[in-house]
Amino acid sequence: MKETTSNTRILAEVSVTVALSLVLNYIKVFQLPYGGSVTLGSMVPVLLIAYRRGLKVGVFTGAVFGLAQMVLDGWVYNPFGMFLDYPLAFGVLGIAALFKRYPLLGVVAALTARFLSHFLSGVLFFWMYAPEGMSPIVYSAIYNGSYILPEMVISGILIYLLVQRKLLSLSL
Repeated sequence: MKETTSNTRILAEVSVTVALSLVLNYIKVFQLPYGGSVTLGSMVPVLLIAYRRGLKVGVFTGAVFGLAQMVLDGWVYNPFGMFLDYPLAFGVLGIAALFKRYPLLGVVAALTARFLSHFLSGVLFFWMYAPEGMSPIVYSAIYNGSYILPEMVISGILIYLLVQRKLLSLSL
């Protein structure tokens, strides 16, 4: 019975986390024309559940958030590209769990992994948007870095504040 209660509690946490991330995702600082935006910390809830519940739950929560965002965004271009840009890119946020003792390093690792997923998608599926004469690799790095880096800074600041104010307990 206790395992069922625990699983129900985790599922409820995942649902609330995804819902909160989706709400924060709609509070945009700026948005780029071909996807990608800087939000008011939409990844922080996923990072928090990864720190709290571990790698498996963190990756699952991120992937569900990515799938929900994919449905709500309505972009349809290529199944593999959509996998890279949504469930994989957000699922890798769960790797923050591996850095529970160093939450800011977890933010950097998780958002770097997200960047790499979007970067690969950009090179493979959005190369045609690169300005004439610019390498698709350089274009994808600049385009995706232009919103992932600010997201990393915002997420890092929010996680730092939560830890400093002892609103986030990361005791092991």
